[in-house]
Amino acid sequence: MVTPVSIRAAITIVAALPILVVYPFGLGKLALRFMKRRAKIVHRNLELCFPEMSEQERRKMVVKNFESVGMGLMETGMAWFWPDRRIARWTEVIGMEHIRDVQAQKRGILLVGIHFLTLELGARQFGMQEPGIGVYRPNDNPLIDWLQTWGRLRS
Repeated sequence: MVTPVSIRAAITIVAALPILVVYPFGLGKLALRFMKRRAKIVHRNLELCFPEMSEQERRKMVVKNFESVGMGLMETGMAWFWPDRRIARWTEVIGMEHIRDVQAQKRGILLVGIHFLTLELGARQFGMQEPGIGVYRPNDNPLIDWLQTWGRLRS
């Protein structure tokens, strides 16, 4: 049975591996195999957005999309389970001085970001440098929601 503890243990083990071992894991291809409904949605979206694209090109894009999703899953595991020193070694925030300048003026800051796959890793790096509050929509799956909340509260 899948429990929060078993999921956390599996991700902790994977996140402990060296980064160059983690990326080729192929989680995206695994996700493509098991997330058939999502793959159909991606494929249909590509049909609607790119009607001129050949079926073969669309299939390649679906695979590339899921490969990116797999990388995003690995990076999420890194963000939630890596120690701060390891996050700091592999990530960098550029432009932090602009935020500190505004803070020095005692003005509020509202950061608006795009929901890219690297969001979790970027938020963790930022949270290691400055306190902040993030907003999100709870996940429909209570198990995933618990894990997501736990991981995000680390920094």
